[in-house]
Amino acid sequence: MSGNMIGRVFNNRYQITERIGIGGMAEVYRAQDRVLGRMVAIKVMLPQYAADSEFTKRFRQEAASAANLSSPYIVNVYDWGQDEGTYYIVMEYVRGSDLKTAIKQRGAINQRKVAEIGAQVCQALSVAHKQDIVHRDIKPQNIMVQPDGNVKVMDFGIAHAKNTVQGQTSAVLGTAHYISPEQAQGKELTNSSDIYSLGIVLYEAATGKLPFDGPDSVSVATKQVQDFPVPPTQVNPSVDPALEAIIMRALEKDPRNRFETVGDMKHALNDFLAGRTPAVATAVAGPTEAMAQEAYRSNSGPVYAAEGTSVMPSYNGGAGMAAGAGAEMAYPAARSMPPEEEKSGKWKIAAIIAAILALLALLGLGAWALTHNSEPDEPEVTTVAIPNLVGKTVDEATRQLSELELEVGSVSEVNNDAVDPGKIISSDPEAGKEVEKGSKVNLTVSVGKEKVVVPDLSGKNAEEIKQILADAKLNGQVKDPEYSDTVEEGLLIRQDPLPGASVDEGSTVSYILSRGTERIAVQDVYARPKPKPAPPCVTKALA
Repeated sequence: MSGNMIGRVFNNRYQITERIGIGGMAEVYRAQDRVLGRMVAIKVMLPQYAADSEFTKRFRQEAASAANLSSPYIVNVYDWGQDEGTYYIVMEYVRGSDLKTAIKQRGAINQRKVAEIGAQVCQALSVAHKQDIVHRDIKPQNIMVQPDGNVKVMDFGIAHAKNTVQGQTSAVLGTAHYISPEQAQGKELTNSSDIYSLGIVLYEAATGKLPFDGPDSVSVATKQVQDFPVPPTQVNPSVDPALEAIIMRALEKDPRNRFETVGDMKHALNDFLAGRTPAVATAVAGPTEAMAQEAYRSNSGPVYAAEGTSVMPSYNGGAGMAAGAGAEMAYPAARSMPPEEEKSGKWKIAAIIAAILALLALLGLGAWALTHNSEPDEPEVTTVAIPNLVGKTVDEATRQLSELELEVGSVSEVNNDAVDPGKIISSDPEAGKEVEKGSKVNLTVSVGKEKVVVPDLSGKNAEEIKQILADAKLNGQVKDPEYSDTVEEGLLIRQDPLPGASVDEGSTVSYILSRGTERIAVQDVYARPKPKPAPPCVTKALA
């Protein structure tokens, strides 16, 4: 799909420039808004979902709902539409990296920063919950950390309004490591489901590890229902018990035992940041007997992709098949069951699994294979190191930066004696610094030595000329003087370069001084002897 997207223009306005992420249901591209001249992000629905009329109907409704969410902690949705059968959402382009990448790179994050991130996500969710919108896929991949440290929650694409028909009949979506127990069981979700997912996120950020993990998504989803998380302090002893209490309260299995609202959770986090003791419980109650028995008796158990968001159809009284993780079943079993009943239940599970596998063999794995190769729903690494551009021309630097998906920002020209004109002296940010792709790099270029204007030396004598040239940071070179009928002796006749010319500092100005009017010696005619008269014979001959 991505191969023919680059360069495409949606709605005669949004020009695709590059792909920046891919998930189970959509690809995300960076694009240029040719009307407003700004960078945007465009989420494009994968073709297999665009062909589903129910899915596209929901897509349109939810894009419109997300566009009405306004918060400094929510990625803005600017526009949405359909172009030649391709459905897309136009969103704010956020610089920075997602929280998952930060956790992978650094491990456990400073706990005060964890609390700040949690409070900001609570604020974002509060805006959505007030409009009866449940996010349903809160995870660190959907939390962007900006360069200023603030976060923006993204991907309300699978959220649903509680008062829509799709809220009751649509497929179950989510990411196994972050879904709530009720989401794992295919039950109706509430605002409390987002609180549980946020608790998982804060646990991972504070400890560097997930509370529930396993060899496959089914085992992870099962643990979400029946297992207790290890307290964060046992994973990372530096975690403050007050922060641990907030996280554990959010991870209560029973939604009724969690924070009543995200506003309450935000207040608890703010209390922690202010040094006050949050008024929360410090222990997590286990699953109730009724919940465990209901989980065991359930014949529907959606299967989840281990990392990315997946579509997981639920069937009442039937088996749940995964679009992306294979044909496996999730049947959480209560630890308090009698051994005989537990053994019987395992045989039932085995029989159902065998039936599902046989059904898949008959129907083919075409639909499954379509999404099996989807990459995890995690953004690509978006940072690059600034290359060393010193000594290169602006054109050379532009090409090199373009290869790294960086842009040339401002170009400043300064005088420099050591660097040839037209060559780069320095860059900002400097070489080696990590920046986000798409960032601008400002360049400083040499224009050579400083230029000075040649002064007018007319009417000046030798001493005056030396002083004027010295003040102008120029050198003087006097040439042989010449006679002049118009210029007084000792004054300038002419100079080179001419006055007003722009030359490098330290250049030489040659000049010629006047010797005055040239004098010519005249003979004294009165001192000459008189010529003798010609002889008479000569006189006669001439006559």
